Amino acid sequence: MTKRTVVIFAIVLCCLSLASASTSAPAAAKNNWTSVRSKNFLLIGNAAEKDIRQVGVRLEQFREVFSRLFSSLNVNSPVPTTVIVFKNDESYRPFKLNANTAGYFQAGPDVNYITLELTKDPNSDRDPFTIIFHEYTHLLVRNTSGNVPLWFNEGLAEYYSTFTIAGDQRVVMGRPIAGHVYRLRDNKMLPLRKLFEIDHQSAYYNEGDKQSIFYAESWALMHYLILGRDGERKPQLGKFLNLLSTGVAMEQAFQQAFAMTFESMENELRQYIQRNRYPIFSESIQSTIDYDSAMQSAAITEAESQAYLGDLLLKSNRGEAETYLQRALALDPNQPLANASLGLLRVREGRSLEARKHLERAVAASSQNYLIHYYYAYVLSREGNRDMETVLGFPAELAQKMRSELRLAIKLRPDFLESYGLLAFVNLVTETDLDETLQLLKQALASSPHRSDLMFMLAQVYLHQEDFTAARQLIDKLNVEAEDAELRRRAKALLAQLVAVEEQVTRIRKQREEHASVASDGNAPGGSASEAFEVIINKDDPAAVLRESLRKPATGERQIQGLLTRIDCDAKGITFIIKLGGRLLKLGTESFQRMDIVTFSNDTRGDITCGPRKPENNVVVAYVPSTAPRPKVDGVIKSVEFVPRDFTLKP
Repeated sequence: MTKRTVVIFAIVLCCLSLASASTSAPAAAKNNWTSVRSKNFLLIGNAAEKDIRQVGVRLEQFREVFSRLFSSLNVNSPVPTTVIVFKNDESYRPFKLNANTAGYFQAGPDVNYITLELTKDPNSDRDPFTIIFHEYTHLLVRNTSGNVPLWFNEGLAEYYSTFTIAGDQRVVMGRPIAGHVYRLRDNKMLPLRKLFEIDHQSAYYNEGDKQSIFYAESWALMHYLILGRDGERKPQLGKFLNLLSTGVAMEQAFQQAFAMTFESMENELRQYIQRNRYPIFSESIQSTIDYDSAMQSAAITEAESQAYLGDLLLKSNRGEAETYLQRALALDPNQPLANASLGLLRVREGRSLEARKHLERAVAASSQNYLIHYYYAYVLSREGNRDMETVLGFPAELAQKMRSELRLAIKLRPDFLESYGLLAFVNLVTETDLDETLQLLKQALASSPHRSDLMFMLAQVYLHQEDFTAARQLIDKLNVEAEDAELRRRAKALLAQLVAVEEQVTRIRKQREEHASVASDGNAPGGSASEAFEVIINKDDPAAVLRESLRKPATGERQIQGLLTRIDCDAKGITFIIKLGGRLLKLGTESFQRMDIVTFSNDTRGDITCGPRKPENNVVVAYVPSTAPRPKVDGVIKSVEFVPRDFTLKP
């Protein structure tokens, strides 16, 4: 066994979240559809072209006004946004979230969708742009600032949800939101320290009346910081956000930016609310850009419109998606978006060969579309993997094809970061071009420094290259900044692996020095960690280093070595069948995400898939034994580590 096999770590692919779908949908009436492309949006719709253009102008104006509040931040989104404008309720109804929906914003890793209906029920006060501006603000904050406090994120989104344009150029913002005003008048205000501690798991974010006071007070605080005291606090708010973006702790950033404590600001806010006079921002924007004349419009075919509608439903995890996509392909078998979207649908169904055919057709029809090249690589990465997320490697030819598609996607759209993430993933699991991977991830993080998933991959690259200091710095940052609890768990697991490897390298170097001290020349060679591994492996027990590198069983767990013969998967969970001498051990888990999977063997390549293992794998597993009478499984599996065929757990 070489040093290289000692530091191979399991990597989890999390690119697109795809759920199951059915195939029924109401028939759609034929309409004339138009596309309008502005600087930052692609708008399509069955409304009149002038109405679609007006929607585009309003969205562009919103972006411009937002950027003026935080002028030092980059509000450009690497993810494209498609806006679908429906002319009336009848055409919008099949795509609504519920009967009362007037519009919605749907964010995604590869494309964002905005949908809205132009006609308005005269008996309703629903404004589709209110929710759209609220959610789009979240997107802009995420792109520019990363993990900001929840009160800041929701308060700013509520403030910007009131954005309106009076006439053509007069912007109005900050109108009091009646529900928030009444809530603050009739309820006791939360202490700011309490408000600032609320996160996504808090009852104040998830439960009824508590949630209402959280939103109301967050809105009032943001309203005060932007418009209160004649705008005196507005520059301080920008400074606060900049400090947060550089990693300064929230309380420290707040005190530096506003030159006061939470309690002092709380007193000012209480007085602001009690006065019950909320100023309104109203100003004519003198834009140097004529958004309307800069737009380009074109008629689109029925096949294209059906493809966009099907893709919207697919990204919404709606069962009607296939009907629209099949309708598009019936009209045009080579329609690129319909083929790409149907390929993604086939991936979620575990029909990878069909998925590949659809993506190959999409690439042939639209060779200059970066997103389709990315989709093609993603579909290839899922071949043979069905709905599994844990991958140990790819066949060389398949990996090379994915790398080729992703490099082309990056060339066509250098700021689309999902291509960087998937390319880095492919290189990591195949241990290929790691120097290039390091530079790719650094480049991606330079433009989007708060992408936790890319930080996690970069930490793994550093670990492979034995740059333990850089890896540890990133892991520590993830444990503080990452919003995703699963990613924080994986970061902690990676830190444990890093510590184990560091200890092994230190011990091996020490042993090497001891061996060298008795050499005839008496000189202890310096050597690298790789050389240290080779010396100890060649001169001592070849399995000693691996035994020390294995996951240590937690309290209540047992550790055994056996042959992995089969993995059974069904709706109730996953069962690993381990051969121990003359008997079979059945170990269950709800999903692959609830266990650790690591390979220390170059013999183990390919995906972790359900079914028989051919050949059977030599593994070390840790599990919690079942205590139930006559259990269906012998225990709950916690980890499986693939080891070389000649490895023995205990000498």
